[in-house]
Amino acid sequence: MAEQPVTVTVRPDGPYIVSGSAPLRVRSAVMSEHGEPLTWRSEEVSEQKPVYALCRCGESSRKPYCDGTHGKVGFDGTEAAPTDSFRERCAELGGTGIEVSDDRSICVHAGFCGNRVSNIWRMTPETDDSVVRAQVMAMVERCPSGALTYSVEDEEIEPALPVEISVIADGPLWLTGGIRVERSDGEPFEVRNRVTLCRCGHSARKPLCDGSHKEAGFTG
Repeated sequence: MAEQPVTVTVRPDGPYIVSGSAPLRVRSAVMSEHGEPLTWRSEEVSEQKPVYALCRCGESSRKPYCDGTHGKVGFDGTEAAPTDSFRERCAELGGTGIEVSDDRSICVHAGFCGNRVSNIWRMTPETDDSVVRAQVMAMVERCPSGALTYSVEDEEIEPALPVEISVIADGPLWLTGGIRVERSDGEPFEVRNRVTLCRCGHSARKPLCDGSHKEAGFTG
């Protein structure tokens, strides 16, 4: 019997319902001595039941799992994220030997796109240098939300990521490997290799993360 594809369904003013036995892991950024994120650190995978619920309101005492607190606090989970495609929203940044695309509307401010020396936007015009081009590629591939992507010879290149859900420490849920996400009204989002979902309850673009967890001081 074929395995059920992993799907995340948003419940009205409630949790994310995950079906398809998606493994769940914790990821955190490895930081430099200057406070810059360099790469991702992964903790061991926890095997899950075929169906489980993850907190969306940010108030559960069992994070990342839902404990029903959303009902007690009157959580407003109104969904405002667009269901159009990345290509319809993104801006093309150009490049030499590479085409970088950027959708600021889904940025979670993870910080991999820049450092104290430069950033993607300054580096892209300098990608005629293959060393700079390789640095841009590496930075883009560490972007958890997929707000930044790149193409080579008109082919979009994506990192090979497993089908799993990661809890970013004090941040969003990170879905990788093309997991389907459905709004509470049944409308699907574009299936992408990288997607980040709000779990602090403060995003203005629910269910997608917009980086509000940092300003809100979310922990968990």
